[in-house]
Amino acid sequence: MNRQQLIPWSEEEALRQERRENRAIRRKQQRRARISVWASITTSALLLLAMGFFYLQVQHTTSVNALHPPISSISCDSTEQNGYHIHVHFRMYINGKELTIPAGIGIPTDGTCLYWMHTHTDDGITHIEEPQKLHNLALDDFMTLWQQGFTTLNFPQEMMQSSGWQIFVNGTPFNGVVKSPLLTEVALQPHDAITMEYGSPNPPPDTSYAFPAGL
Repeated sequence: MNRQQLIPWSEEEALRQERRENRAIRRKQQRRARISVWASITTSALLLLAMGFFYLQVQHTTSVNALHPPISSISCDSTEQNGYHIHVHFRMYINGKELTIPAGIGIPTDGTCLYWMHTHTDDGITHIEEPQKLHNLALDDFMTLWQQGFTTLNFPQEMMQSSGWQIFVNGTPFNGVVKSPLLTEVALQPHDAITMEYGSPNPPPDTSYAFPAGL
């Protein structure tokens, strides 16, 4: 008589059920082990990708800074900064003749970056785009950026004169010591209209400026 004949049917079925449960447990354990392995592989791969991306960003930033170093505390970043984003308008007269403030100030021709202060158009609208409002970017900073980084864009030589200038903020004379706009720190607020005049005659300064919708 074999063992199968000695074990009652109910006990044999219980043993089969136990073996099935043990196999199911082993399969779950194997699945969990495979999932754990793949999760570790995926996490390691993502970490390597993140490290590689960070390294490339650092290399790119270093390269950009080498080509276009900060000017008057104004950095040149490879992407636009929108933490603090305002617009102001500059108008300049030299002996009564309006001088065009050109497009492209603060925008290197190689397209690698944008300085935090720049002009996209030649209508006098200046964009101030910082990661956050940490720097007191002012009129003299923009003029220094124009002089040191983009002087070929019609930078006026009269700017080198420390006297003979008048500066108005929204039609009101600037209440500080006025020298050349290159040397006068005029704080800038959203939608300020800044008028700069050298020599004479002196046209009436702007009291405001009609910015396009969205600016």
